[in-house]
Amino acid sequence: MDLTIIWAFIIAFAVFAYVVMDGFDLGIGILFPFFKVGDERDQAMNSIAPVWDGNETWLVLGGGGLFAAFPLAYAIIMPATYPLIIVMLLGLVFRGVAFEFRWRDPEHRKLWDFAFTSGSLAAAFAQGMILGAILQGVEVVDRSYDGSWFAWFTPYTLLTGIGTVAGYALLGATWLIWKTEGGGQDAAYRLAKPAAWATLFLMAAVSLYTPFLDAQYYQRWFTMPNIFFASQVPLLVIILSYFLFRGLYKKHEVSPFLLTLGLFVLGMAGLGISMFPFIVPDQITIWDAAVPESSQIFMLVGVAITLPLILIYTGWAYWVFRGKVGSEGYH
Repeated sequence: MDLTIIWAFIIAFAVFAYVVMDGFDLGIGILFPFFKVGDERDQAMNSIAPVWDGNETWLVLGGGGLFAAFPLAYAIIMPATYPLIIVMLLGLVFRGVAFEFRWRDPEHRKLWDFAFTSGSLAAAFAQGMILGAILQGVEVVDRSYDGSWFAWFTPYTLLTGIGTVAGYALLGATWLIWKTEGGGQDAAYRLAKPAAWATLFLMAAVSLYTPFLDAQYYQRWFTMPNIFFASQVPLLVIILSYFLFRGLYKKHEVSPFLLTLGLFVLGMAGLGISMFPFIVPDQITIWDAAVPESSQIFMLVGVAITLPLILIYTGWAYWVFRGKVGSEGYH
């Protein structure tokens, strides 16, 4: 049993759980200006009120797990993306403060709504650019980051940033289709379609751009026999996209959200095809960056206790608030 691969899977799972769970409430913040003031906005906020802060548990697990299990990768990736991480954290802070004060300070609700939207947009865009910065490559010399402060700023990272914003907007719209009713649901249906087209277009653009960033990416996608396995990812994206639009046009409530989750799963699979076994592409493998086996075993005991507890209380929270939401809350 390779403990390093197990830890890589744990970190990947935590990152994916964060992207999905915090993605839809960031998406709601991105779409917030397109909802009417009053009932529609109140419905959108109430739909995530019981779960939004718990969703960020996965960000802590992913970041903390990376630091604990792969400290070399953490020490390289963090300096390479410091400005983006600062923007992301400030965006999450603004969003969280706006979420709380929107209800407690109605006289300045416009200000808090703006903070909620801008914080969500900044956090989503920064997360996408962080992904792009890692994929395009990080300059490493003597096992340390050796690039400039703004090496992450390229056309590719802008593309991944915009793509993440579009994907989160689609997640948020399909979540609201599922959880709201009346005018709020109608607005979510209206917004989901352009968000879906934007997501798929940008997903295709990033997928076509990525193999040409590095010769090894190209080999993993377009050489024999890899192409037979890798080609299943875009094929499944096309199939899920068809059913997604079919669900939106037929006014299905649950399937659009689940199909959108499927698109994110396939995006994660594509990321794995491009990067594995590197954690810093073409520089540091997961085995190079991992702590000693004894440390991995020690930490794995803790994760074996805490991870099921996180899954249980997260599942329980979503089960308790499984119904529809109105302007006054769940019912």
